[in-house]
Amino acid sequence: EYGDPSSVLKCHSYEINEPNENEIIIKNLACPINPSDINQIQGVYPSKPKLTTDLGTKDPSAVCGNEAVFEIVKIGKSISENDFKIGDWVLPANVNFGTWRSFAVSSPSDLLKIPNDKISVNQAATIAVNPSSAYQMLTFYQNLQPGDWFIQNGGNSQVGKAAIQIGKKLGLNSISIVRDRPDLDSLKDELYKLGATKVITEEENASKQFGSTIKEWLNGKSITLALNCIGGSNCSNMVRKLGKDAILLTYGGMSMKPVSLPTSLFIFKDLTAKGFWITENIKKFPGSRPETIVKVLKLMESGDIIDSEYSSITIDPLN
Repeated sequence: EYGDPSSVLKCHSYEINEPNENEIIIKNLACPINPSDINQIQGVYPSKPKLTTDLGTKDPSAVCGNEAVFEIVKIGKSISENDFKIGDWVLPANVNFGTWRSFAVSSPSDLLKIPNDKISVNQAATIAVNPSSAYQMLTFYQNLQPGDWFIQNGGNSQVGKAAIQIGKKLGLNSISIVRDRPDLDSLKDELYKLGATKVITEEENASKQFGSTIKEWLNGKSITLALNCIGGSNCSNMVRKLGKDAILLTYGGMSMKPVSLPTSLFIFKDLTAKGFWITENIKKFPGSRPETIVKVLKLMESGDIIDSEYSSITIDPLN
């Protein structure tokens, strides 16, 4: 049910028999925990799975999780092996699939098949949200060309790292804002190895004096796209670096503070501020989910997006 995760999450066991002729049985290989998954459990996320008793629970309930990679273990007799076969890796084709489970029964239309020979399980399990969000933000909203600049906060987040790598492949220059920390040099080195053009701290982002340094980097060009996942003063300081006809895309608000923007940017630079939600883009741009996954998959297969490090755990649901 919806509420505090520590109170409402429960473990439930159920049995899956042989698939019907048009069904596929899939085994979970890996599923991440995304902050939006927690918001969904809390009931504050706009997209919610329907509560049902289909899995034999006493009270209506839903399986959590929106991301995962599964392996096909059984297929119905009416399904062609040209489409799906045992051993294939598949992703949920839509949101609210309920990925936090060991096995599931699905119809073919609810699955997307992906190659399993050139990417890792981690990459497959996380391809549909973070790197896909980065790809869409860099390509759907502003006609950026090789040599153009974008700026982002949360530069060391998974979306931020993906944006750096995708931007490098597209020939874009990036400025990534990160929090100051004792191991700042090590973090900067990591982001530069991924392809970051420049990495600055929040203090440098807030400094008026540092603005002249950024102008030197731009060498006459302007920044026309900003990616915001923080909000608050961090975002306000970031957008001051934007040029004419720039776009601010907000896809998160980790500071829990509102987005506050200078009026002068709207009047004199014609700033456009938009929200980004990849789930909504599935409706807004039909076919965008599989098309984006294919684009990102090629970048992963070619090594342009490297595997990220994740803390992984194995859960025995019966203990």
